[in-house]
Amino acid sequence: MTRWFQDIGWRHLVGVVALLFALFPVAWVLSASVNPTGTLAGQQLIPAEPTLENFRALFATDFWLWFRNSLIVAGTGALGTVLLAALAAYAFSRLRFRGRRTGLLSLLLVQMFPQLLAFVAIFLMMIAIGDVAPAIGTGTIAGLILVYLGGAMGVNTWLIKGFFDTIPKDLDESALVDGATHWQVYSRIIMPLAAPILAVVGLLAFVAILNDFVIANAVLSQNSDSWTLSIGLFRYIDDRYGARWGPFSAGAVIGSIPTVFLFMFLQKYIVSGLTQGSVKG
Repeated sequence: MTRWFQDIGWRHLVGVVALLFALFPVAWVLSASVNPTGTLAGQQLIPAEPTLENFRALFATDFWLWFRNSLIVAGTGALGTVLLAALAAYAFSRLRFRGRRTGLLSLLLVQMFPQLLAFVAIFLMMIAIGDVAPAIGTGTIAGLILVYLGGAMGVNTWLIKGFFDTIPKDLDESALVDGATHWQVYSRIIMPLAAPILAVVGLLAFVAILNDFVIANAVLSQNSDSWTLSIGLFRYIDDRYGARWGPFSAGAVIGSIPTVFLFMFLQKYIVSGLTQGSVKG
């Protein structure tokens, strides 16, 4: 028993402790969502009489509008991020042109600065854009999506380029000899083979956009019809934090469902996509 614990058993113990540590916040929020008191002061890990009253109180707000806006912004932003980053990664991986190395280093250097440093610049830029094109200015979902599309281009381009570099160039050259264009090589050969890394980038972008509050609040705070889930729940609980803890937790539970389903749908790509995309720059 002692030798088994020294060789293998301690690993199981560490795994169980890590699992409990990770699941405790989830269990706490799930418990709060069905707690009959609905308050932070009366919160219990195992409520005496579970109820759905917190969900009814939440549905009396504009929750479904916030939820729909969040799905539109996160889904469109993630899809656009994957497409733009894949196009840039293909150019840096397969084509040779003047300024290629400078462009790669510039993307890396720009990505090193925290996005919060650009918070004020983004807000002022969106106001200026709104004066010329109101459809993509402040208070619009389209404007927020445009901000997100450029936010993570650097790291995603590097990640996808690393994966593209692992695909043999002989495939490209064979297709080019047979008369294929670069677009046909990209769309019919490279993209299908790069499905794992594209799934990983899409998932990470979706989660990051869905959870963002700072940039979304700066762009959309002036128009309540465009609020995302993070803004709506924050405004709902802001003035009565302790009293509305139950409905807030219910909103958090429902808001996490799309991420869970997307993760389960793409989980077969995640491990291979992360490892293969990070070993070659």
